Amino acid sequence: MNVYQHDPVVPFKDSDLSKKKQVEEMFDRIAKKYDFLNRFLSARIDVIWRRKAIKKLTQLAPENVLDVATGTGDFAIMCYKTIHPKKIIGIDISAGMINVGNEKIKKLGLEKNIELIKGDGETILFPENSFDAVIVAFGVRNFEDLEKGLCEINRVLRTGGKLVILEFSKSNLPVIKTLYKLYMEVITPLFVKLFSKNHEAYEYLNESVKKFPEGKNFTSILDKVGFKKTSQQKLTLGICSIYCGEK
Repeated sequence: MNVYQHDPVVPFKDSDLSKKKQVEEMFDRIAKKYDFLNRFLSARIDVIWRRKAIKKLTQLAPENVLDVATGTGDFAIMCYKTIHPKKIIGIDISAGMINVGNEKIKKLGLEKNIELIKGDGETILFPENSFDAVIVAFGVRNFEDLEKGLCEINRVLRTGGKLVILEFSKSNLPVIKTLYKLYMEVITPLFVKLFSKNHEAYEYLNESVKKFPEGKNFTSILDKVGFKKTSQQKLTLGICSIYCGEK
């Protein structure tokens, strides 16, 4: 497996733990404030991004969906409300995030439709060809081994199944690039300090986005690990992208 620039980027630079363990610890720390900070810092535009990504599955009409790096379950919940699959399983390495997500699912009365469990996206504990679709929102950057995680996703997809990934990207427009840099390096840290002590999480976000192999580089990786008909759709002047691939 190749090592990509973002693979070794970690939340806690002084820690001896592996990237996987550091990411798990980071999300456990911020789990209770994650939804608030996410909505606040994105001005809820992330909700629009998720909705557009889910609509990529409308024609397929999947019955069984896997949400990798599900976090607090927002993508899984939106997926169910939008395309109504029979079952969605969400996996995440952070027990803290899963606990918050399960509380939301219980309040919505969706326990029979959505199941969130602790699990590793790079070692998915389901047989081959288990799912009609796999979705990932802002999670592939957190893989310790990007290709391994994508290979696992391909393995558990059935033939003809579809992968939809939502991930941050970098705009090519000079003004947007400047504004985005100002937002991520100055404004975001200021707000995070007001509401959370875990500033490392948002420093890690910025660093991992900068080094992620986006655009054609990423669709080439999807091609390499076995996906077909790969594509990228840029959103909001290029600061986010939807990537798709089929098995």
